[in-house]
Amino acid sequence: MQPQKNITPVRVEFDLSLTRTLIPLKDMSEAHLLELLSDANSEVICAGQTLFSRGSYDAQHVYLLHGNVSLVDENNVTTIIKGRSTLLPIGHHQPRLVTAVAESDCSVLRLDSERLDKLLAWSQVADYLQLNISRQRDFDEDIDWMMTVLKSNLFFKVPPINVEEIFSRLIPQVVYAGDVVIRQGEIGDQCYFLKEGEAEVWRHNDSNRQLLATVGIGRCFGEDALVNETARNASVIMLTDGVLMRLDKQDFFRLLKEPVVASISLESFAGKIADGAVAVDVRSEEEYAELHLHSAVNVPLNLLGIKSRMLDKSRAYIFYCNTGRRSRAAAHLLTQQGFKAFALDDCSSLFTQSRWSDLLDNRFNYVLRDGVAHQGL
Repeated sequence: MQPQKNITPVRVEFDLSLTRTLIPLKDMSEAHLLELLSDANSEVICAGQTLFSRGSYDAQHVYLLHGNVSLVDENNVTTIIKGRSTLLPIGHHQPRLVTAVAESDCSVLRLDSERLDKLLAWSQVADYLQLNISRQRDFDEDIDWMMTVLKSNLFFKVPPINVEEIFSRLIPQVVYAGDVVIRQGEIGDQCYFLKEGEAEVWRHNDSNRQLLATVGIGRCFGEDALVNETARNASVIMLTDGVLMRLDKQDFFRLLKEPVVASISLESFAGKIADGAVAVDVRSEEEYAELHLHSAVNVPLNLLGIKSRMLDKSRAYIFYCNTGRRSRAAAHLLTQQGFKAFALDDCSSLFTQSRWSDLLDNRFNYVLRDGVAHQGL
């Protein structure tokens, strides 16, 4: 079948229940998933149209929702993929190892891979923190508020590895009913989260003033001051007594800088494993089952808070994923807990370059027992 390359795809509405089953989207919180889908493309592809070509770089996850697609490799061997036969992205390598052509009219979901990876890591680190916070009795009354803060899209530009540091940058400020927190027309250099109380947002025109919104607990306001030099476009006035958490502009920019995490190169990986280190795959169970490092155990990042008790602080652990973002976060979080944790360098090369194929395995799974990897049944 000759591909028809000049057909313009038709955008369609998302089926959220269907999208929530896709891998690794199923492991994201709803807030982060909706943020991811806010600029995603869901398309109808006509029979004969090329979805992507072998050798191309498109930096996308492409999911087949309905219809049939043929994948043609360099030897002209064709594999037919039927809609819903896999929940993983199709032909997912960069550069592409196959050409994908629609065998029938299809619907596909295209997601920006970098954005997906960042929001996935954000979501799963937030899950890790929620579990840790829930174990600390001092935070019992703050859990809901803190998790609301972590779902604020203000922080989605912050490296996931810095999620834990956000709360140390917030400064409490007691306010009273009638206090003007933000004044229209001023240049601001901080934003605020409402921890307790209620506020109103007003805009003043030449002849009147207009109530724009009421702000409740967990909401952020004034965030434009952190990314723009524009004047405040409205005033925020406290309706009740309350407590604000203030984030200054300089602290926000400090959060944008990712700290250095101890790492191990792919070249030295085998030697470290021979010396007793344990490889830990922090991707989803389904990603792990498709292909993983030989002798690596699977501890998904969102379950790390639960399963970290199975690790041994006297042993070194090498964390990896398919980009390095989730594994760097895992290594950082466990280093903070006193573990010997390292991130594997060059994760993006691991599954895409043939010279590392000898390190990979899809036949045997491994489980943690007494902090060590054992071959599963």
